[in-house]
Amino acid sequence: MRGRVVIIVLNWNNPANTLECLASLAHVDCPPHEIVVVDNGSSDDSARVIRAAYPCVPVIETGDNLGYVGGNNVGLEYARTVHADYVLLLNNDTEVAPDFLGLLVAATETSPAVGVVGPTIYYFDQPDVIWSAGGAIDWSRGRTRMIGLDQVDQGQFGESPRPVDFVTGCALLARMSVVKQVGLLDPRFFAYYEETEWCVRVTHAGFKILHVPQARIWHKISPVAREAAPQVNYYMTRNRLLFLELTRAGMRPWLNTLFLDYGRTLVSWTLKPQWRNKTVQKRAMLHAILDYGRRQFGKMEVL
Repeated sequence: MRGRVVIIVLNWNNPANTLECLASLAHVDCPPHEIVVVDNGSSDDSARVIRAAYPCVPVIETGDNLGYVGGNNVGLEYARTVHADYVLLLNNDTEVAPDFLGLLVAATETSPAVGVVGPTIYYFDQPDVIWSAGGAIDWSRGRTRMIGLDQVDQGQFGESPRPVDFVTGCALLARMSVVKQVGLLDPRFFAYYEETEWCVRVTHAGFKILHVPQARIWHKISPVAREAAPQVNYYMTRNRLLFLELTRAGMRPWLNTLFLDYGRTLVSWTLKPQWRNKTVQKRAMLHAILDYGRRQFGKMEVL
């Protein structure tokens, strides 16, 4: 097995999760790799705490919250300066199986046509329930989804790497040569949809995206809490439109997104009594649509 990997772990005001992630990565011994923590403008004592616990791990401080995109782009530039062969974007709220990295790199090295790979991701508090086994894009409706979401893993995705439309940025391994060819993550997204658009760019450049079923990690995610967050509603709404634009998706997915999905959701949240508690989310969604129309991208202003 060849190739040196730089693992980018992005931290923002959550050193506890980051330290647990680094402890998990300490058990990964193959292939050769280096971990870099990018502290994304934390307002707490994160950088000092992480350096004290892991003095051999570089911590790059951005000085401001650059979002998932900007923080990881700082890490990608670092990977380029140290001449890495591969880069792994890894959420700090994850823990990994010791062999996951070797399996990801091995899948990439099966063919020079493989550009990006990702593991099976499980819920941390439900270790055999899948959160993502790769991602799929429904181009006719302008929708994306996680494959295998909420399914108990019973081996339904086999053992061999399999093609998918995208892998989530929660854990995404890319060839640095491919990154050089397609460019960095698009900073207009700030957070959400950026890795999906990146994977589409990789595909258009002639490379494959693979899900590696046997590579496993666990994600400390709460879908209910995320769905309720107005910031998530904002970025998911605005960035889906930006995604459709950048990928030149065509009229049909635009009509489905704006009228069937967004229009129906807003009407339902407005008229149906059981959704009267969605006022904040509705305001975030409307603000996102307006910001897209005003060409206001990047970090969300205060709602």
